Amino acid sequence: MPQPPIIGAKSYLLIDGNTGAELASLKADERLAPASLTKLMTAYAVFRALREEQIALTDQVTVSEKAWRTQGSRMFIEVGKQVSVEELLLGMIVQSGNDASVALAEHTAGTEEVFAQLMNQYAAEIGMTASNFRNSTGLPEDEHYSSARDLAKLARAIVKEFPDYYAWYSVRSYKYNDIDQPNRNSLLWRDESVDGMKTGFTDDAGYCLVSSAKRDGMRIISVVLGTSSEKSRIDGSQALLNYGFRFFETRLLYRAGEPVTQARIWKAEKELTPIGLPDDLYVTIPRGSFDNVESVLNMPATLMGPVAEGQPLAELLVSLNGSELINAPLRALEANPDGSFWQRTRDGVKLWFE
Repeated sequence: MPQPPIIGAKSYLLIDGNTGAELASLKADERLAPASLTKLMTAYAVFRALREEQIALTDQVTVSEKAWRTQGSRMFIEVGKQVSVEELLLGMIVQSGNDASVALAEHTAGTEEVFAQLMNQYAAEIGMTASNFRNSTGLPEDEHYSSARDLAKLARAIVKEFPDYYAWYSVRSYKYNDIDQPNRNSLLWRDESVDGMKTGFTDDAGYCLVSSAKRDGMRIISVVLGTSSEKSRIDGSQALLNYGFRFFETRLLYRAGEPVTQARIWKAEKELTPIGLPDDLYVTIPRGSFDNVESVLNMPATLMGPVAEGQPLAELLVSLNGSELINAPLRALEANPDGSFWQRTRDGVKLWFE
């Protein structure tokens, strides 16, 4: 396996978007200023509010003076005017509008400060252990930080949980208030497989980019932090994506809900219960090594009824050349209640003799 490309970044991480498998990294857990990559967390929190029907895309948001005065990149909303949540999301995602970010935060949580608490709560739920958010924009502030690994987890969560909203990250330009602004992610023009996500820049953070691309059914997410120029963040991200697609592959091992095998259940209504996985099981491996992937099933010698649907009954171990890749429980795909008195008595006798 060739070494990953050398890029001029303080930190980076390359993962498979489906399995989360790490493909390449450099100081992926180092806490750094995320700049406008913060807006990925802002978007996630707003998407959660939309899903839970706390707000709606059609809500009209009255622009506050604080939102209007926010410095940096702008959507150019005007104080006192009303703008829909959908327009604000496009202004934040495509135009990277700091003003739109603050307006969305205030509409979702009342104030930006309370919204930042929501951001941190959701970050903890996602498993972002090296992040702390103090604002919705990514403008420099003490104790506002994240890491390449955390941002990769966040990007993956957006893609998986909100595929419809994620489509906005591929919009190449957006016009509001007669001002047409292009998406700052120039990889959208360079690489047709790239369909998101977000750029960022401050003097402290440097030039940053989270990229997501899909080729032949395989999605890869790249996080590049702290490069010295727009060109270096684009070139570095492209090099990492190419490396991932060239040297790795993701394969489907088992489909959700399909029996992997059947388990013998004693003293139950049915002798056999199909067991499988609640979700599709994929494996990410070096390209060309699939023939060396092995699956081993560990099941207790005796399983007694009753069995509830979804109850773990066995363990599936997947390895490559002796190295464990996946350890997943196999669950009952259907319930199997207690057997009749006769069935329980018969199985009891059989077990005694065995």
